Amino acid sequence: MNFKHHLERAWRLTIDNLVPLVLMTLVMVVVSGLTLGILALVTLAGYTKAILLMVRTGREPKIADIFSEMRLFLPLLGYSIVVVIVTSIGFALLFIPGIILACAIAWASLYMLPLMVDRGMGVVEAFKESFRIVSSRDDIMDHIVLLILLVGISAVGSSVFIGWLFTQPFAMILLVSAYEENVVGAGGSPLQAPPPPPPGEA
Repeated sequence: MNFKHHLERAWRLTIDNLVPLVLMTLVMVVVSGLTLGILALVTLAGYTKAILLMVRTGREPKIADIFSEMRLFLPLLGYSIVVVIVTSIGFALLFIPGIILACAIAWASLYMLPLMVDRGMGVVEAFKESFRIVSSRDDIMDHIVLLILLVGISAVGSSVFIGWLFTQPFAMILLVSAYEENVVGAGGSPLQAPPPPPPGEA
């Protein structure tokens, strides 16, 4: 994976679209907080779609974009509940198993949201495909390094007053740029589900 290219691309796009990205990030975080996290993943899905469109076509992100994937509300809410239950069991057993489970889920689902908004996949299908991609024997270390970078960038943003307004879009652009290389470059479809076969054809 060309990390230098992805980091430079993320920096350039963040600076070029700083105001709309900051406003969109702020609204997403406020909406997630006001709904006690219930809308966190579904607004993040809309956020992901906005970033994907920006990276792919140059379209400027808009605040309304964070509500563009509300069709995914129930599936993503169910996914959130399962993740909370699984990680809670891990933390209840011992602290370290909880950390390991949380990291494993984050790694396995690295490309889940981009796959859902780009290819129209369901949660289970997107999770399986994401896991297949990140567990590829040839590229597994690249995806681990990418996850470490994303976590590190988010941690830096959280440690600085309102730093997350800038690091969140930077991290998402980095993820989407890597997705474009690792998934779309290998034959992904652009922001739509694959068309069904004609009647009578397999």
